[in-house]
Amino acid sequence: MCLKLKSILKNNNIYYCLIVLSLILVIIFTKLIHYESKYNYNQNKFILKVINYTVDDNKIDFEFVGKEKIIGTYYFNDKKVNKININYGDTLEVYGSISNIKSNTNFNQFNYNQYMYNKKIFYKINITKYNVIKTNNNIFYTIKNIIVNHIDSYKYSKNYLYVFILGNKKYLSDDIKDSYSTNGISHLFSISGMHISVIIMIILWLFKDFKSLYKNILLILVILFYMFITSYTSSVLRAGLFSIIYIINKEFNLDIKTINILYLELFILIIINPFIVYDVGFQYSYLITLSLIKSNRIISRYNNKLYKTFTISLISFLSSLPITIYNFNQISIISIIINIIFVPIISCIIFPLSLITFIIPYLDYILYFFINIIEVVSIYLANIDIFVIILAKCNILIILLYYIIIILVINNLYTNNLYILLLMLILFIHNNILYFNFIPYYITIDVNQGDSSLIVLPNNKGNILIDTGGNINSYYNMAKETLIPLFKSFGIKQIDYLIITHGDSDHAYEAINLIGNFKIKNCLLNSNSNNKLELSIIKKLKEYNIPYTNIESGDKLNIDNYILYFLSALKSDNENDSSIVTYLNIDNTKMLLMGDVSYKVEDILLKKYNLNNIDILKVGHHGSKTSSSKYFISSINPKYSVISVGKNNIYGHPNNEVLGNLKYSKIYRTDLNGSIMFKIKKNRLDIKTCLE
Repeated sequence: MCLKLKSILKNNNIYYCLIVLSLILVIIFTKLIHYESKYNYNQNKFILKVINYTVDDNKIDFEFVGKEKIIGTYYFNDKKVNKININYGDTLEVYGSISNIKSNTNFNQFNYNQYMYNKKIFYKINITKYNVIKTNNNIFYTIKNIIVNHIDSYKYSKNYLYVFILGNKKYLSDDIKDSYSTNGISHLFSISGMHISVIIMIILWLFKDFKSLYKNILLILVILFYMFITSYTSSVLRAGLFSIIYIINKEFNLDIKTINILYLELFILIIINPFIVYDVGFQYSYLITLSLIKSNRIISRYNNKLYKTFTISLISFLSSLPITIYNFNQISIISIIINIIFVPIISCIIFPLSLITFIIPYLDYILYFFINIIEVVSIYLANIDIFVIILAKCNILIILLYYIIIILVINNLYTNNLYILLLMLILFIHNNILYFNFIPYYITIDVNQGDSSLIVLPNNKGNILIDTGGNINSYYNMAKETLIPLFKSFGIKQIDYLIITHGDSDHAYEAINLIGNFKIKNCLLNSNSNNKLELSIIKKLKEYNIPYTNIESGDKLNIDNYILYFLSALKSDNENDSSIVTYLNIDNTKMLLMGDVSYKVEDILLKKYNLNNIDILKVGHHGSKTSSSKYFISSINPKYSVISVGKNNIYGHPNNEVLGNLKYSKIYRTDLNGSIMFKIKKNRLDIKTCLE
């Protein structure tokens, strides 16, 4: 029986069949079957067990399990909280309302709704009150709680102990995580094969005198427990399961090839959770491991340690390149070198030191000292723009093309440079994709209750951003989280003209965050006296040596025969009426962007200019009743009307009377449609909305 099993497991065809079957299962369970929640949308009381939580200033983010997994957020009353009386495994009585998990409302952005759906999480609870009705009595959760409480007692290195012990990066600042991502070293801070290997080495050293079978049983139990305390994150699950199969294979002399272990593992993981293939952490972990195993012949060819390390880093970089492009729209060209430096530092110093520090708290500051150096270096390297290549969002066919070429590159590494040149050529074209864009387009960006519009001229002739959105009272950095990722996803490396229509924060505040974090070539402001926000913007422009001009009514801007006419930029006591009103005609498509001007300015425009049959109207003042009079709208006769407005905003925008005035045009709203894109194709418009 055992001999027959060993014979079957040696057959490569079995594993090829498992790969095909895995793909079929993924299609069936993730594409053909639609899953729905077991909870009632109107339900307001829940009995739930805590399986994960994160305390962040004035809120707690929970992950629960009840009838199914569900997330929830509880806000404290303006208090910064560091510790709460809740433990993993506690059962809570939770009160609150259910809401849908938000989808992305801007093109090419992270879809949180889909991400949670892939985890079989369908709803979020907005928690108003909770009570602990049963404390944890599970031994595994008890140990995890002891570990968490112990980590919380550290003053300096707590955040990284969460990273390396529990696989939780939520306590790292966004700037640090972004720098790791830009430098291509995020994988070093996700628990994976490297970390599992270190743990295995420690166990083998501690129990070196044990019999092989006992050691291996202990190893498997430790790995299973480690997978539990790290909440079965995809990279840990992948690395842990691979290690378990490898140990069993070695203990029972099954003679399964290492590559076949990886194929078998994929099949098992898909049986457990077919959605795992969509997890970016899993994709990185699995494909890098697959590439290194398949390239073992190439790697083992070299005896020189430095040369071998460079080869491993190069193969890892290449195999993960398409995933990075697809998800982050940029790569660092020195990522290979950075990995050569950082991999041994993290694997040989930081991670082992984290484990030792966890046991010996006196090393807290020493660990923090090394971590601080890494953070400073990472941020410094990430901020050197010359090393970062922006690559526009591409479809799955382009990603497959990348992988075909990368496979050819790896298989002919150091022997045939033709494939490397081909890869570099494709990266060069991809990096300059806007030169191959023959279609101009206009996007109204969803910036909540604010205003921001992007105009992209064909063949990279110019990128124009009119207003930035923003809220001075918000902690959300819209420039960093929305605008810049959007620009990069379209392959935009710079804004040629930033136009600030007027100094209201909902139109202009994010300019403060945008300048210095993205390349701005020129800025245009209105001619009115500057308010406090506009003075801050001018100060920022001067700091980064960005030229700026004040626009007068009647001025125009000529960009390679595409002309923007500034119909109004009044000097007014009313900030809204001082808004720059912009008119442009792109390939016979007439566009009118109204800023926040009122009826008064609308009447001036009608008397001064011949405005009729406007194709795209960016509706004034978010659809407020102070703008878009019936006479004005009937005179300009817009075909399409776009209203930039926040969902359930306190102002009641857009006004019902204004909607009535616009009834003969097709109305698009950012609160209902998300961002709206108009592609101008030979006298016709191709319209796409983010939430269609």
